[in-house]
This record gives sequence, structure tokens and C-alpha cells, in this order.
Amino acid sequence: MTRLAVLYSTLLGIGYTPFAPGTMAALVTLPFGYFLLLYFGAGGVALAGFVIFVTGIWASGAHAKSIGRNDPGTSVIDEVAGQLYAMLPIAATGSIADGTQIAAAFVLFRFFDIVKPWPISRLERLHGGVGIMADDLAAGLVSAVILYAVLNWWVM
Repeated sequence: MTRLAVLYSTLLGIGYTPFAPGTMAALVTLPFGYFLLLYFGAGGVALAGFVIFVTGIWASGAHAKSIGRNDPGTSVIDEVAGQLYAMLPIAATGSIADGTQIAAAFVLFRFFDIVKPWPISRLERLHGGVGIMADDLAAGLVSAVILYAVLNWWVM
């Protein structure tokens, strides 16, 4: 079961990328998120993000425990959940074909995930997989709120 958890947590090995594994995982998530937006709308993205978040708690916790680290850099499933939530406002504009919105969701998410301003940084202190996943979820939600505000201001 640990092997499955590590495979899932590392996003089939993307977490072992030698340079910026979290950024690589977020980039790989963009086409998946676009597909979900296109065919299932915001509800599909939110549901997928939730399922990945919940299963990611188990997988990243098991992965961290198996290698004896609190938040291993190779665990990147948290980036997938966070990036999906950052993309939610794109569905609200009704124009998911605009690549600039997807790029903005990516840049915002990576900024908040890397910088981790308070209170996002406090969530890393939570125990096990919850701590690994929660800060990225928060970064994605903060990114979504900002993107939603910008898109509504820009479109209106």
C-alpha cells in the first residue's frame, strides 16, 4: 500500500523531477483542469480537487512517513489539488478558451504556494498529510478569490 501512496503522492514520479517538482506538477495539472472545466464546469473541478485533496492526505502522509520527513519535496499531489482550485473562477467567465486566464491561475497559485504568506504558512504545521495538503489548498483558494475578483473587474 505504501508503494501506491508514493506513486500517487509523487504524481507517478513527477515529484522526483530534479528542478522545481511542485511547479512541474502544477503545469501538468493545467490540461487536466482545462479538460474538467470544458466538460464538467466548475463543479467538476471542485469535485476533482476535493477528491484529490482527501486522497492526497492519505498518500502524502504515508509517503512522508515512509521516508521519515514531515513534508517531502517529492510529494506533489498537493500542487494538483491547489492548482485545480485556483482554476475555478475561469468557469465563471464563460470563456475557458482564454489561455491568459489559465496562465494567471498558474502564476497566482505558484506565487502563493511558494511565498506562503500568513495564514497559509500556519497550515504547514498541521500534522501529517493534512499539513502537507492544507497549505496548497489554501494557496489555491486565495488564488481563486483574487482571480475571480480580477476576472469580474476585467470582464465587466
